[in-house]
Amino acid sequence: MRGVVLGGVSSGVGKTVATLAAIRALEGAGRAVQPAKAGPDFIDPSHHERVAGRPSRTLDLWLQGADGLRRNYARGAGDVCVVEGVMGLYDGDGSSTAAVAEALDLPVALVVDASAGMESVAATALGFRAYAERAGRDIDVAGVIAQRAHGGRHEDGIREALPEELTYLGRIPPNDDLEVPERHLGLHMGAESPVPEDALDTAAETLRTERLLDLAREPAAEADVSSDAASAAGDRPRVAVARDEAFRFAYPATMERLRERATVEPFAPTAGDPLPPCDGVYLPGGYPELHAAALAEGPALADVAEAAAAGVPVLGECGGLMALAESLTTVEGETHAMAGVLPADVRMRDRYQALDHVELRARRDAPTAAAGETLRGHEFHYSAADVAGDARFAFDVERGTGIDGDRDGLTEHRTLGTYCHVHPESGAFDAFLDGL
Repeated sequence: MRGVVLGGVSSGVGKTVATLAAIRALEGAGRAVQPAKAGPDFIDPSHHERVAGRPSRTLDLWLQGADGLRRNYARGAGDVCVVEGVMGLYDGDGSSTAAVAEALDLPVALVVDASAGMESVAATALGFRAYAERAGRDIDVAGVIAQRAHGGRHEDGIREALPEELTYLGRIPPNDDLEVPERHLGLHMGAESPVPEDALDTAAETLRTERLLDLAREPAAEADVSSDAASAAGDRPRVAVARDEAFRFAYPATMERLRERATVEPFAPTAGDPLPPCDGVYLPGGYPELHAAALAEGPALADVAEAAAAGVPVLGECGGLMALAESLTTVEGETHAMAGVLPADVRMRDRYQALDHVELRARRDAPTAAAGETLRGHEFHYSAADVAGDARFAFDVERGTGIDGDRDGLTEHRTLGTYCHVHPESGAFDAFLDGL
């Protein structure tokens, strides 16, 4: 599958909108598009999925390693992959957009804000192209998408200023409708605040689709996507997975891995679903704070507490950790009872408490790692947990913040709750399934 990486000169330059427009333009040209996102984000991929009609792949060297990243890319389906970058092209010590492009040997289309420049767009792009050597990155900044650029003389000036080695790939016109509203964890999800169809169509029309296709190429290294760990039909455990407005941050690769080895039983706690019969429970991250009252009133959390007390393994990540706690207090000061499995009271804060790639080392055998093993993941949360003095932790934090700055992974019974999100390439979900 050919691919191209849309890298930005900085955060906020309009990479998401440019990516959505590129997806729409390529599909309009009759191509099946596989979207992807560099970095550990859950929100931008929801917009990708809404436009492309298929889940967006997560590409992160810290979470997956180079081989895992290539496997995840290769598992995509389509004629061409459009990879949205993270932050600015070279930003990020754990897994920058440039590092992802290098690992896959894909060309970079640079998204540049052209709202107040013409020749300076070319100068900026040339600087980003030349900086690859200084940064020690073997990447090809091969084209430019002019974000917030008018047509006519403005567009002509940008195009004519670009040197031969930088292909002009078109523009995204200035349009207030081409914005995605923000909230405390970043942008709204794709289903909540979709970019208007007519605005997206207009943006797609001003991209040079054939040149974008000409730029895209196959990754240099082949990836082995075979799996030898799928369970036989009769041996498959049943895993209940919370999937609703409160629990929505699960990577497509995670769900794929769970389905390879288990029978997945989705349930919606905020809709009043009880916990289905199961051998294990997975509560992904999400927005439990926005649905705390519904969670407190429904039967699911009490069912999870009963299952946990009976020894059923339960894994909660970030929002899942919050739901497994004793209580959850919203920014407005409203306190709601949660499952009460883990000895912590969680309170939402006005600003984020942690944002980073994470590395954890298991203090003892845990549901997702054996004693002494390390797990890599990421954290991004606005809540803080006040834990009991006798609380037990599964992990020491070697990078990141965790629950108390030094530790992550509250444990009780066979339940584990972490602020850290992990990818299946870490082996954490296989370890969890092995323990069922």
